Amino acid sequence: MDINSRDYAKQQDEQDPLNKFRSQFIIPSKADLARKTLKHDGAGQEESEESTYLCGNSLGLQPKLTRSYLQQYLDTWATKGVYGHFKAIEDTNLVPFMNMDEDLQEDMAKVVGAKPGEVAVMQTLTANLHLMMASFFQPTKDRWKIILEGKAFPSDHYAVESQLRHHGLDPDGSMILVEPPSKTSPLIPTDHIISVIDKHASETALLLLPGIQFYTGQLLDVRKITAHAQNKGIVVGWDLAHAVGNVPMRMHDWNVDFAVWCTYKYLNCGPGAIGGCFVHERYCDVTSANGAGPDGKPKIQYRSRLAGWWGSSKTSRFDMTNEFQPIPGAGGFQLSNPSVADLTAVRASLDIFKQTSMEQLREKSLKITKYLEDMLDLLAEEQDKSFGRCFSIITPRNPTERGTQLSVMLSPGLLDSVMESLEEGGVVLDERRPNVIRVAPTPLYNTYSDVFNFIEVFRQACEKAMRSKDSQAQSTIADVGRASKGWSEVK
Repeated sequence: MDINSRDYAKQQDEQDPLNKFRSQFIIPSKADLARKTLKHDGAGQEESEESTYLCGNSLGLQPKLTRSYLQQYLDTWATKGVYGHFKAIEDTNLVPFMNMDEDLQEDMAKVVGAKPGEVAVMQTLTANLHLMMASFFQPTKDRWKIILEGKAFPSDHYAVESQLRHHGLDPDGSMILVEPPSKTSPLIPTDHIISVIDKHASETALLLLPGIQFYTGQLLDVRKITAHAQNKGIVVGWDLAHAVGNVPMRMHDWNVDFAVWCTYKYLNCGPGAIGGCFVHERYCDVTSANGAGPDGKPKIQYRSRLAGWWGSSKTSRFDMTNEFQPIPGAGGFQLSNPSVADLTAVRASLDIFKQTSMEQLREKSLKITKYLEDMLDLLAEEQDKSFGRCFSIITPRNPTERGTQLSVMLSPGLLDSVMESLEEGGVVLDERRPNVIRVAPTPLYNTYSDVFNFIEVFRQACEKAMRSKDSQAQSTIADVGRASKGWSEVK
């Protein structure tokens, strides 16, 4: 069957074992997106067809379980009040408020490849990054630099810069930026990253990189880079914002020191939802020390951190003794009690993820992203024969070096027109100025038919944008010609 046909896409959807998960998500309709109200604003107005939502890399769709679970949370709060913290309720999918963060550890650990005790669902990504650096960035007179990707997401850059300033260091001389070695490609090869590490290893205290680069969609070699940097005596942390829920991770087995992530992208927990962090178990011990304190009580030893009430042992948390006794594991790095509403949304999402595995999701991701790549290549061939090619794929072509996202670079001046046409056609994706669109066929809820729909609308969007650009160029030439003629007549 012709790959460039709707029948082919439908056939792939019928054969997809994960296609059943789509029905567990709310897909906005085209009418939903176009309407200026939450509800229908016209009597008898019928719902239109579903939109083509390819933006899970920015904000995942809402699971149908979320509304149900949030209602259970609200009902518990309404009917039990403070008792909701401690009393188990039979007719709910939720554990008591007090235990909700702990209840999520095992399922979240499977998503990132960790032991349950190495994971905590807490704070937000940037807050967790600051907390991790407060513990793991310990500059000395010999090692004080932080290696960071040059095009890192701004919040990571801000966090690193502020941590350096907090320690009285000048970011200009202390922050080493890894830039692409080629002026024609935004990608950063592993060998180049390793060369930067080698060049600055003797002065570097911390390496912080993204699991997947947000702009290009490049998947970095976490295992190889981590091992190399650690062999040079460098602590290694990872920002997994675009990797968690997207590709299988092995945080424990890869010996990563720490990692942080958000939950509103591929984990589908809602905008600004609570984040997560990983701390390898070798940093998580809480042990008795020799000797005793001034009050005669035994001392305890644990890794230095910014401490908070919720990171202290549950057995003594309510004793109000002001003696911090950290929970062994990543949970001991928590600060305040987490938002139960946020944790409820995470519970709803993980109850879908636990019905499959990251390996199964990756298997579909490789196939559907390759289909997207092939369809874009066919479209590029069409354009070469007609009005000219107006885009190129900047994400690595090697499937092992990318997640589900393909970043597409448009010719200069086309972005606004293309995005306008995509929106009019009911296609949802995002842009990174000046000229990149990011397309992410998320395996939990996207279909091959979604990809086909995108290509159809994108084809028309490119043609319209190119014609408009040519028309503007011809108009400009004509204006210049008329101006030149008028000046000649004046002379």
